[in-house]
Amino acid sequence: MPYGSSSTSSLADILERVLDKGIVIAGDIRINLLDIELLTIKLRILIASVDKAKEMGIDWWEHDPSLSSRHTGSPLEQENRRLRAELEALRRDRTGEPEPVESGEDRGEPGDAAPGPGAGTKRRRPQ
Repeated sequence: MPYGSSSTSSLADILERVLDKGIVIAGDIRINLLDIELLTIKLRILIASVDKAKEMGIDWWEHDPSLSSRHTGSPLEQENRRLRAELEALRRDRTGEPEPVESGEDRGEPGDAAPGPGAGTKRRRPQ
């Protein structure tokens, strides 16, 4: 039996066991000068499978826009889409083009859109 094959299978077994159960590595690094603490670094590392992490309540990657395609976007991105839609509507109004039919996936919720440029100019006073 070649030397590499037995160590590879045992390494795979160890990795599978670690990912299945999870492992925590914790450590502190302290730098002192004459009993004065200058720097403290606390390290906490968790190594586990995605399923195990979800079981423990850890799912930060599902909400990170650079890691998840299901992320809906930050409020700034949503405002940017809304403003682009408003700008396009103003351009259509100016040129008289009909409004295209949208699928609705980029539309905000009702009431999210800010009033357009002439909105609110004809206000009624309370009686």
